[in-house]
Amino acid sequence: MSQEIIEAVPASRTHWYPEREDITIYGILAALSDPTRLTIVRQLAEHEEKCPFDFLDIASKQNLTHHFKVLREAGLIMARYEGRQKFVWLRRDLIDPMFPGLLDGVLKAVENT
Repeated sequence: MSQEIIEAVPASRTHWYPEREDITIYGILAALSDPTRLTIVRQLAEHEEKCPFDFLDIASKQNLTHHFKVLREAGLIMARYEGRQKFVWLRRDLIDPMFPGLLDGVLKAVENT
């Protein structure tokens, strides 16, 4: 009797990212209306990219997962994997031409409050 060897297939690490035509000002403003997500965006604006675990000082892992999903689905962030590490960054290359000055204006307003 021969035994079949079943290879473990790694879990998919791909997410849906909205295309340019799917990104709206309403979605972006809704995503930025939460203080935790605004803090995440502010910290990402200060760095080229960050590991999600760098944000554990502001929320729990489960809570951060939700916030990153909202930001991703609004079109504000993207992620990449390097081995087991995940890195996220702002999609400024897409958002800034679509909505000039939006992110900088929102982040500046947060600094002044």
